[in-house]
Amino acid sequence: MSMMVNLNADMAEGFGAYDIGDDTSILKIINSASIACGFHAGDPLTMRRVVADAKREGVSVGAHPGFNDLWGFGRRRIDMRPDDLEYMVAYQIGALQALAAYSAVKVTHLKPHGALNNMAAENSDYAMAIGRAIKTVDRDIIYVALAGSEMEKAGRALGLKVAREGFCDRLYEDDGNLTSRKLAGAVIKNPEVAAKQVVDMVVHRTITSRSGKTIPCKVDTLCVHGDEPTAIALARHVREALDLSGVRLVPLPDMTFD
Repeated sequence: MSMMVNLNADMAEGFGAYDIGDDTSILKIINSASIACGFHAGDPLTMRRVVADAKREGVSVGAHPGFNDLWGFGRRRIDMRPDDLEYMVAYQIGALQALAAYSAVKVTHLKPHGALNNMAAENSDYAMAIGRAIKTVDRDIIYVALAGSEMEKAGRALGLKVAREGFCDRLYEDDGNLTSRKLAGAVIKNPEVAAKQVVDMVVHRTITSRSGKTIPCKVDTLCVHGDEPTAIALARHVREALDLSGVRLVPLPDMTFD
């Protein structure tokens, strides 16, 4: 049986008259799109357009909720009560479900954005709050979680489908968490470096941390950050490297989760 993995990208992250990232081009490379839901980025028209484009390309659609932080693009940490966070996430899922209905598209996964993702990876209360929102709104939604994180544990504890995520374009620390963007080099921009990291993750099931430590891992989905200027070239290179390694790329709903 051939190896399978999903390639996803964070998308629809413009706002009003402003576009961020080349959503049209990246939809031709990836298998699943994580759609910003209006809090850290995105608006109804952008969400509606990208969902329709994703459907035409055969790309599955998921929610990409973040903190209510347009100025900081959702990358500033915000302390919240877990129940407030839960309702905030549920609200954003509902917003995307409403816009997706115009294209008869089902929202099939959820991936937290930016600082929310980083905090929930470490904080079990945040991780459980996101999981409860998923379970309440639609328990069939796949919880996309940093491999080995509190989110993965929360999703399994709640009986949800969990897709373990690796990042094509980010460095890792020794504990398996992502290197802070405050540090130089935290975002990988070289397609060759990204391709090697991805093949190691999928084929060899290891990640090499920033310090050189080898970390065991298993991933179901790989993320490319669509807002990066290097995203298209990097995503193409990653996909080619996976193809050459005999890895089949499929939409998230077609993955088998253990």
